[in-house]
Amino acid sequence: MNICEHCGYHLKMSSSDRIELSIDPGTWNPMDEDMVSMDPIEFHSEEESESYKNRMDSYQRKTGLTETVQTGTGQLNGIPVAIGIMDFQFMGGSMGSVVGEKITRLVEHAGNQLLPLILVCASGGARMQEGSLSLMQMAKISSPHLSVTNGIVARQSY
Repeated sequence: MNICEHCGYHLKMSSSDRIELSIDPGTWNPMDEDMVSMDPIEFHSEEESESYKNRMDSYQRKTGLTETVQTGTGQLNGIPVAIGIMDFQFMGGSMGSVVGEKITRLVEHAGNQLLPLILVCASGGARMQEGSLSLMQMAKISSPHLSVTNGIVARQSY
């Protein structure tokens, strides 16, 4: 799926497609779907014709998502897991305050339930429309990760 038959090029894949390919059918339980970004700093730019709120609404309609990341639990080959998957098609996968909160809650849930945690990053970086709030999300998502593992970090990057 999403691979060119002729050259092996990997095409774009939505977070929903990744969930469908990764999680056993009927086991996906989303978390925090109702969390949506506001306009915390009332962002306005002369270069952008649309307000931040209108851009968010547009991406929500276009993708069917409420935010850049989908988080939840499910089973992967029968093994219960916590999983968060970012979607680059939603504002370039940018991380704002809601994305940071959803990932933080997922990490804490995985730690409390002793579940393996899978995070699929497809991000263009911090969301400029939320200013320094978006920059703080990196520290926010790292903090619970380190505390639930007592400072031991296991990760696999490709």
